[in-house]
Amino acid sequence: MQLQEILDRVSTYAPDADLDVIMRAYLFSAKAHAGQFRRSGEPYLTHPLAVAGILTDMSMDVDTIATALLHDTIEDTLVSQETLAEIFSPEIGELVDGVTKIGKLQFRSKQEAQAENFRKMLLAISRDIRVILVKLADRLHNMRTLDSMRADKQARIARETLDIFVPIANRLGLGGLKTELQDLCFRYLHPDLYKELARAVADGAPERDAYIDRNCEFLLKHLSDCGIECEVSGRAKTLWSIHCKMVEQNLEFEQVHDILAFRVLVDDIGECYAVLGQAPALFSPIPDRIKDYIAIPKANGYR
Repeated sequence: MQLQEILDRVSTYAPDADLDVIMRAYLFSAKAHAGQFRRSGEPYLTHPLAVAGILTDMSMDVDTIATALLHDTIEDTLVSQETLAEIFSPEIGELVDGVTKIGKLQFRSKQEAQAENFRKMLLAISRDIRVILVKLADRLHNMRTLDSMRADKQARIARETLDIFVPIANRLGLGGLKTELQDLCFRYLHPDLYKELARAVADGAPERDAYIDRNCEFLLKHLSDCGIECEVSGRAKTLWSIHCKMVEQNLEFEQVHDILAFRVLVDDIGECYAVLGQAPALFSPIPDRIKDYIAIPKANGYR
């Protein structure tokens, strides 16, 4: 990720954004981290740039992108919150300080970590949710670049991520980030199982892709003929979700039948139920598996 790419992304979704704040944050971070390197041997600045890039994928505001670029300056350099507040703004100073404080939390047990971290996170959310988003993006990039760590550290960080950060991402409704973290954790916690399952999934990919395309066309035509305007997409489920199903139901990979998912997007709730009403005519329902998250939302508010 390069600075210009970040600026271009922000300009796309926020044409009136003050890009000077991002450029100044980049230059400040580059100077503060000068001479520092990641365990992989890359200049340390590649990390805050990558974190900022992840947040542009979420269309975050200028102050959040600047915070991402500066998020390790208090912890890893001689920079203080007061300095950041003076050079940038009190708001950015507080955001960077919030990310730093979350990073310093230490716990004696998994149970304490989960309960205490959730409490701390919720307290942070009540002040500014952007602190959480920067920390989640930070953890995602660290998980993406975990190869340079020893195997025992990889497993420890992956376990912490699965126990603490994945539930938070789920609670906030960040499905894409959550599922990527889960698959990365799976890769480092159970490397042999991960490789075996990845190979099995890859072997059947062409047939599954063709099946997805075929059924997307079928669903779109049928629903259009019923007067329902919609968008239809399909995907293979993640390795982690397939692994969990195999473990929970004591199945071999070949016995897992629902590794594909289809999504139908419509304009209103009435059309949601209209699509659901068509489903039994097209596919055989599995008893007790149809869930109505419109009438009964998930615990994280998802409907």
